[in-house]
Amino acid sequence: MKKWTLLLLALVAMVGVANAKKKAKPKVLVFSKTAGFRHDAIPVGKLAMLKLGADNGFAVDTTEDAGKFTYDNLKQYASIVFLSTTGDILNDAQQAAMEQYIRKGGSFVGIHAATDTEYDWPWYNQLVGAYFLSHPAQQTATLKVVDHNHPSTKHLPNDWIRKDEWYNFKSIVPGLKVLIKIDESTYQGGKNNGDHPMSWYREYDGGRTFYTELGHTKASYEEPAFLQHVLGGLQYAMGKHFPKKK
Repeated sequence: MKKWTLLLLALVAMVGVANAKKKAKPKVLVFSKTAGFRHDAIPVGKLAMLKLGADNGFAVDTTEDAGKFTYDNLKQYASIVFLSTTGDILNDAQQAAMEQYIRKGGSFVGIHAATDTEYDWPWYNQLVGAYFLSHPAQQTATLKVVDHNHPSTKHLPNDWIRKDEWYNFKSIVPGLKVLIKIDESTYQGGKNNGDHPMSWYREYDGGRTFYTELGHTKASYEEPAFLQHVLGGLQYAMGKHFPKKK
């Protein structure tokens, strides 16, 4: 009798573990360390990301501790978000962990100053898609949505008029799948010769990447269209790990 009781307890424990794994939410790591300019929108950006997770069925951890960048830690996350990071923020071992994470099927989402980050890491240039060059004063401009067949842009109008800080880029990676461009005739200070990407995605080195230049201002993180744009980027990046709506 004791043997059957132990067996039953073991089966119950196995079912409990299986159900726990089944119900576990996918997790996202939001990283916002800065070693250069620090955006004052980072705190509200973190709160917005936490709310996006709570409202859409995924967990969000936020950190500015580069020590979290070990492969054993990163592998628990469905995506890593660089939220307005700047400068040289990861050492060689941490960079290697990030590369391993992506090569094993991880994903990356870059928001705004993620392109103003890690200029001496060529792999990161490929991951994020471009590097920051300069920007004019904040002003209203017209964004041109060139691809609506993506979860980050399907809700947007063809012409999206909004105020933000508009980056000019260098080291733009060939072959990016561009989602949004900016019309340089609608504002002062554009330097990408009329073909000026603002958001893009692609598969890279075993993983998925999404980037949006938008998100400098605090107001962005209360703007439904922008938040849906970020959420759609996460949906693409996380792929099969993104929670399905019931």
